[in-house]
Amino acid sequence: MISPNLSAIFYLVSGILFILALRGLSSPETSRQGNFFGIIGMVIAITVTFLTVGNFSNAIIYVFIFLIIGGAIGAFIAFKIPMTAMPELVAGFHSLVGLAAVFVAISAFLNPEAFNLGFPGDIKLASLIEMSIGAAVGAITFSGSIIAFLKLRGIMSGSPITFKGQHILNLIIGLSIIALIYLLCSTQTSSLFWGMIAVSFLIGVLLIIPIGGADMPVVISMLNSYSGWAAAGIGFTLENSALIITGALVGSSGAILSYIMCKGMNRSFFSVILGGFGGEATSTDKEKKDKKPVKSGNAEDAAFLLKNASSVIIVPGYGMAVAQAQHALREMVDTLKKNDIKVSYAVHPVAGRMPGHMNVLLAEANVPYDEVFELDDINNDFANTDVAFVIGANDVTNPVAKTDPQSPIFGMPVLDVEKCKSVLFVKRSLSPGYAGVDNELFYRENTLMLFADAKKMTEDIVKNI
Repeated sequence: MISPNLSAIFYLVSGILFILALRGLSSPETSRQGNFFGIIGMVIAITVTFLTVGNFSNAIIYVFIFLIIGGAIGAFIAFKIPMTAMPELVAGFHSLVGLAAVFVAISAFLNPEAFNLGFPGDIKLASLIEMSIGAAVGAITFSGSIIAFLKLRGIMSGSPITFKGQHILNLIIGLSIIALIYLLCSTQTSSLFWGMIAVSFLIGVLLIIPIGGADMPVVISMLNSYSGWAAAGIGFTLENSALIITGALVGSSGAILSYIMCKGMNRSFFSVILGGFGGEATSTDKEKKDKKPVKSGNAEDAAFLLKNASSVIIVPGYGMAVAQAQHALREMVDTLKKNDIKVSYAVHPVAGRMPGHMNVLLAEANVPYDEVFELDDINNDFANTDVAFVIGANDVTNPVAKTDPQSPIFGMPVLDVEKCKSVLFVKRSLSPGYAGVDNELFYRENTLMLFADAKKMTEDIVKNI
């Protein structure tokens, strides 16, 4: 048994380590160190939590068993999961955090004596409010994350699912959750508690289904924020400072990241949460494909352009992730450097299916961090670059975002790829991107389409160089 003062000190140490972990994860160069701090902080928090229980009864043994089982499953998934499936894995893990918060709230409501919260029907008001908010946010996180997982996995369509009166219905349900929490605190009736959880599960689904594929990176970071606030709410209920600190850190950092992602798409955060955008290609898009000519080439043509360039900018996208082409791309870049060609990487804030998706893939291929630039840092360089090599990126390079007010991606900052002297665009077909919008860059005079698997095409280009 550990004293309350000593446990508070250790929880404070773990909280500091969590802050250092976030600080480390803010840069690829210090991300490993950040992960290490996070692991040490979590080990300390879990150990202190066990020591504060004091009575190592049979229940504790069961907890250890489930920890081992859960840890083994998590380790197996981590080793087996491909990088292309990382976004849906993150969404899936967020759902588990939300569900855990719901289960803890249920336990505290059914057996408040075990948590020193009072007695059934006579729970402390502050604790009841905290557990209700934690349970509601956790339920929203769980069901919303499941929908995000299904969309990212392709089991459910990535297009927005909307219906008439949707926003009004969401508003009514949101107000009903507040009303149920108020009535629950007044009467402490179990039926109101279960009703509040059920309605929260429902609104989690309704909040995510109208969000289109182009907004998925924001959805991932937003659900991350929700999971943190759910954990913080339950932390207040359990009077566990480590859980409060961790939840607040995750919640606030996720909210800030969501804001940054929305800014990167020139979107209002509330418009994304309440509506989203994206869909299928319009008839106008299909007419463009039928009427406009497209120049296509092969690996030999691409190799010729790259060999004769003095500067090249690589623009990676989700297509690179699907083909697992990052290592072949690194080999191509190394070959170009041997020919004294300047090469840089341009990464859009929302490229891929989650924040930092492209950065992780490039880091996996040991691409030097000082060669990878964000949109604001490299966009002016395209006009003075000989060749842009676009490998699987689509929506983030679409000039329509700057020229067509009717386009659903209008106003979204994009990479100025079309300003390069030549554009090599590696893609399997002319199909639209995740936002469902045809890319005008395909039909530009300076664009050469390379229709192939990104990895195979890149390998063939290396052979020809």
